Amino acid sequence: MSIIFLILTGLFIITANIMGFISYRKDRSLYSAAFTILLMSVLFGGVGCVVAVIVIRDAFAIFYGLQVGFYLIINSFIVLLIALFVTLVKKYDRGG
Repeated sequence: MSIIFLILTGLFIITANIMGFISYRKDRSLYSAAFTILLMSVLFGGVGCVVAVIVIRDAFAIFYGLQVGFYLIINSFIVLLIALFVTLVKKYDRGG
Protein backbone atom coordinates (compact mmCIF):
# COMPACT_ATOMS: atom_id res chain seq x y z
CA MET A 1 0.00 0.00 0.00
CA SER A 2 2.78 2.44 0.85
CA ILE A 3 4.51 1.78 -2.49
CA ILE A 4 1.45 3.12 -4.32
CA PHE A 5 1.57 6.35 -2.32
CA LEU A 6 5.30 6.76 -2.83
CA ILE A 7 4.82 6.38 -6.59
CA LEU A 8 1.93 8.84 -6.46
CA THR A 9 4.06 11.35 -4.51
CA GLY A 10 6.87 11.02 -7.05
CA LEU A 11 4.41 11.43 -9.91
CA PHE A 12 2.96 14.59 -8.34
CA ILE A 13 6.43 16.08 -7.79
CA ILE A 14 7.53 15.30 -11.35
CA THR A 15 4.28 16.68 -12.78
CA ALA A 16 4.56 19.90 -10.74
CA ASN A 17 8.17 20.38 -11.88
CA ILE A 18 7.24 19.81 -15.52
CA MET A 19 4.44 22.35 -15.22
CA GLY A 20 6.88 24.78 -13.59
CA PHE A 21 9.34 24.21 -16.45
CA ILE A 22 6.60 24.89 -19.01
CA SER A 23 5.77 28.09 -17.11
CA TYR A 24 9.45 29.05 -17.17
CA ARG A 25 9.73 28.44 -20.91
CA LYS A 26 6.61 30.52 -21.52
CA ASP A 27 7.46 33.55 -19.33
CA ARG A 28 11.26 33.22 -19.04
CA SER A 29 10.98 33.83 -15.31
CA LEU A 30 12.15 31.49 -12.57
CA TYR A 31 9.88 33.33 -10.16
CA SER A 32 6.91 32.36 -12.29
CA ALA A 33 8.04 28.74 -12.22
CA ALA A 34 8.39 28.80 -8.42
CA PHE A 35 4.93 30.33 -8.08
CA THR A 36 3.47 27.69 -10.43
CA ILE A 37 5.00 24.90 -8.35
CA LEU A 38 3.63 26.56 -5.20
CA LEU A 39 0.13 26.59 -6.69
CA MET A 40 0.53 22.95 -7.76
CA SER A 41 1.42 22.05 -4.15
CA VAL A 42 -2.04 23.18 -3.06
CA LEU A 43 -3.77 21.39 -5.92
CA PHE A 44 -1.84 18.12 -5.63
CA GLY A 45 -2.08 18.20 -1.83
CA GLY A 46 -5.86 18.27 -2.15
CA VAL A 47 -5.85 15.53 -4.78
CA GLY A 48 -3.55 13.45 -2.56
CA CYS A 49 -5.96 13.89 0.36
CA VAL A 50 -8.92 12.72 -1.71
CA VAL A 51 -7.05 9.73 -3.17
CA ALA A 52 -5.77 8.68 0.26
CA VAL A 53 -9.21 8.92 1.86
CA ILE A 54 -10.74 6.88 -0.97
CA VAL A 55 -8.05 4.19 -0.86
CA ILE A 56 -7.42 3.94 2.89
CA ARG A 57 -10.97 4.85 4.04
CA ASP A 58 -9.77 6.54 7.18
CA ALA A 59 -9.98 10.17 8.26
CA PHE A 60 -6.29 10.25 9.15
CA ALA A 61 -5.43 9.63 5.50
CA ILE A 62 -5.80 13.37 4.97
CA PHE A 63 -2.33 13.74 6.44
CA TYR A 64 -0.94 11.92 3.41
CA GLY A 65 -2.16 14.75 1.16
CA LEU A 66 -0.70 17.31 3.52
CA GLN A 67 2.64 15.49 3.32
CA VAL A 68 2.58 15.65 -0.49
CA GLY A 69 1.79 19.36 -0.31
CA PHE A 70 4.66 19.86 2.14
CA TYR A 71 7.15 18.20 -0.22
CA LEU A 72 5.98 20.40 -3.08
CA ILE A 73 6.24 23.54 -0.93
CA ILE A 74 9.84 22.60 -0.14
CA ASN A 75 10.40 22.03 -3.87
CA SER A 76 8.93 25.47 -4.63
CA PHE A 77 11.16 27.05 -1.99
CA ILE A 78 14.24 25.46 -3.57
CA VAL A 79 13.25 26.82 -7.00
CA LEU A 80 12.73 30.25 -5.43
CA LEU A 81 16.20 30.15 -3.86
CA ILE A 82 17.68 29.19 -7.23
CA ALA A 83 15.83 32.12 -8.84
CA LEU A 84 17.21 34.51 -6.22
CA PHE A 85 20.73 33.15 -6.69
CA VAL A 86 20.51 33.51 -10.49
CA THR A 87 19.22 37.08 -10.11
CA LEU A 88 22.08 37.98 -7.78
CA VAL A 89 24.66 36.47 -10.14
CA LYS A 90 23.20 38.38 -13.10
CA LYS A 91 23.25 41.66 -11.17
CA TYR A 92 26.82 41.02 -10.03
CA ASP A 93 28.01 40.24 -13.56
CA ARG A 94 26.42 43.42 -14.95
CA GLY A 95 27.89 45.58 -12.22
CA GLY A 96 31.40 44.21 -12.37
